[in-house]
Amino acid sequence: MQNRDTLATVATEYQHLEQVLDTLVKTYRKLLDLVRKEKDLLLEAKVDELILNNQEKENTLEKLSALDSQRINAALSLARVLKLESSAPRLLELAEAMKGSKESDHLRQYQNTLVLLFERLKTQNLQNETYAKSALKTVHGALDDVKETLSGKKTYQKGGQYKAGPEQAGNFVSKEA
Repeated sequence: MQNRDTLATVATEYQHLEQVLDTLVKTYRKLLDLVRKEKDLLLEAKVDELILNNQEKENTLEKLSALDSQRINAALSLARVLKLESSAPRLLELAEAMKGSKESDHLRQYQNTLVLLFERLKTQNLQNETYAKSALKTVHGALDDVKETLSGKKTYQKGGQYKAGPEQAGNFVSKEA
């Protein structure tokens, strides 16, 4: 009877972990889509849409943080039922403890999927950072050009030499007169 109860508890705890992992994977995929969209918005210089996308990305990151806490708790619960002595059980440790079952294979698949999503997110974020830095350099250069244009040229240059030119302030009289 105790063995049957233990199996039922393992199944219940596994199902809870699987639900959390499934939601986690879907949310990471959504984040990846948002990061890819961010790249397009950076390239197209659509600032308003970029701001909205970044707000949605921040909300998704907050949701992921909460889901990760749920994943840790669900993994700990399953580890206790499996009598694993780990304060932070990893999916592969749980899969090893459930070796030979379809649940073990599913946990390995979740592990592989999450690793792949992390790698893609990291790569896309690095590309986006490059695009953002390039855009900031361009904006900074344009601002410097505007500043230089608006400040105009000084009437006197270093060395006290008078700078000729009718377009500058301070040249009221033509030298020809």
